[in-house]
Amino acid sequence: MAGGTREHGFRVGQIGTATLVSLAHGTNDAQKTMGIITLALVANGTIAPGADTPFWVIFCCASAIALGTYLGGWRVIRTLGKGLVEIEAPQGFAAEATSASIILASSDFGYPLSTTHVATGSILGSGLGRRLAEVRWKVAGRMAMAWLVTLPVAALVGGLAFRLADLIGGGTGVVVVFVLGAAFAGGIFAASRKIPVHADNVNQEWDGAATAAPAPVPV
Repeated sequence: MAGGTREHGFRVGQIGTATLVSLAHGTNDAQKTMGIITLALVANGTIAPGADTPFWVIFCCASAIALGTYLGGWRVIRTLGKGLVEIEAPQGFAAEATSASIILASSDFGYPLSTTHVATGSILGSGLGRRLAEVRWKVAGRMAMAWLVTLPVAALVGGLAFRLADLIGGGTGVVVVFVLGAAFAGGIFAASRKIPVHADNVNQEWDGAATAAPAPVPV
């Protein structure tokens, strides 16, 4: 009974910590995108140096990060919640509270960081602090490798996109790059839908893949 009461209490507490993580995610990750777009507008002479970020930039960045989290969030939840370590409500509460505290403090000081990096470290720490917890270091290693590859690949894609837009020139170049980027993103999203991860299967037993196995079809 005591264990059930404790579990229930931490689950209720997770409503608050999860809300704080969501707030922290927006106060840090979205701000970085807003800053880049605002800097581009200043460099282009669209707005004056020191001017406030236009509302449409804030709205678009907030909408984009919310939509991206909604569309791809279940896969991230599955990898962090089941792939790294099997966490229960107390560990989830501790990891979320820690992540929110670090990200909000960083945002207050103006330091950009990755919400995923912070959450991953918090979850690994909660697993290491729990006796008999199984930490899947292979999954953590693959994530670290992906983080290392992301920087040079993003730089390469960004450079190619700029070069293509510059070669075509004008608004046409921008539109072409946007259409190609949207088509590529749409292809990735369509591929991810072949084995979808959603609320009904996100907590299935980890089978070594970031995607949940489809439920068996009744005979």
